[in-house]
Amino acid sequence: MNQAARRIGRTLALVLPVVLVLSGTLAVTRVPWAAPNAESQVLTASSDNASTVATARAPHEVLRDRLLSELQEKNPGVALTHLQEATNGRPSLAQHCADIARALGRAAVAKYHSVTRAQAYSRPVCDTAFATGVAQGH
Repeated sequence: MNQAARRIGRTLALVLPVVLVLSGTLAVTRVPWAAPNAESQVLTASSDNASTVATARAPHEVLRDRLLSELQEKNPGVALTHLQEATNGRPSLAQHCADIARALGRAAVAKYHSVTRAQAYSRPVCDTAFATGVAQGH
């Protein structure tokens, strides 16, 4: 008897929360929200009524933001290495490489408040774009 009661208790402990969640979810979606006399209305989400529309960001923008965060967390050398790896691995990013490297140069000057210290991380990634960004950041 003791084992049978334990088995029933375990089964209820697993099944009961699922049943409660599902029944609660279904009950909320069947509430007549707009008109009290309506037989049944289903609550649905619509992108037509959304206040903000999510837009997909371009891969080079995502990369730039990730590298700028990495520069702040680590150092410009790590970010430049990852920029080089990203452009080698995905050639479509190469056309944006100089812009990203310049942004990294400006961010390095802002982080260290020193052109000399920022310039110490300079590498030949995207020609001299990082050095140009350092000069612009000054």
